Amino acid sequence: MSTNIPANLKYTKEHEWVLVEGETISVGITDFAQSALGDIVFLEVPQIGVELKEGSTFGVVESIKSVSDLYTPVSGEVTARNTDIESSPEKINQDAYGAWLIKVKIKNASDLNKLLTAQQYQEFCNTSH
Repeated sequence: MSTNIPANLKYTKEHEWVLVEGETISVGITDFAQSALGDIVFLEVPQIGVELKEGSTFGVVESIKSVSDLYTPVSGEVTARNTDIESSPEKINQDAYGAWLIKVKIKNASDLNKLLTAQQYQEFCNTSH
């Protein structure tokens, strides 16, 4: 399966993408994930100010096929949520990498070292699915 994996992003094995912008990250789900999910119909993300712990769930994405948890790539505080995507979750299917879900102020920069590069994520997708 050939997927779109931008080189400027970091990735998780749970199929989230991460855009690092200084001390803040934007988090979304990958093209691979939205393709596997099918038509996305509902999204739930935390409120601004919520503290997240790396590896814990921060929300859910629901498609016509299934419901999937979203996992926090780093520990930190939610500083923004994409209300446009919440009201129109199908935009994730149209442009997975343009549809960030939340922004998080990073608590511990070393959490970023655990994320995959685009090449590592491509290899992960090729071998695990």
